[in-house]
Amino acid sequence: QVQLVESGGGLVQPGGSLRLSCAASGSSFSINAMGWYRQAPGKQRELVARIFSGGTTNYVDSVKGRFTISGDNAKNTVYLHMNSLKSEDTAVYYCNAVITIGQRMGDYWGQGTQVTVSS
Repeated sequence: QVQLVESGGGLVQPGGSLRLSCAASGSSFSINAMGWYRQAPGKQRELVARIFSGGTTNYVDSVKGRFTISGDNAKNTVYLHMNSLKSEDTAVYYCNAVITIGQRMGDYWGQGTQVTVSS
């Protein structure tokens, strides 16, 4: 079993910054990719940013230049540094990991953390 534990959400003013963290724990697993999705009220969940085990990253267009995803392989942790936050970034942010255990690959999700951008 693998668990993802998120932290770092909260309330921030427009133009402010936040950092989200997500740590994977368990035994005998390897991480293929980790990323962040978000879901705003009334909208579909969307991929925000993802980092692959080799270091390749990708971002949704709306956050390019403002958000940075990074990983610490030794800690099985991924971070999302969010700068120049806008009201439209308000959403529940979910950590996602594509993990291989033995011969099986699967998606794992965190519990979600609320990010609210408001004055």
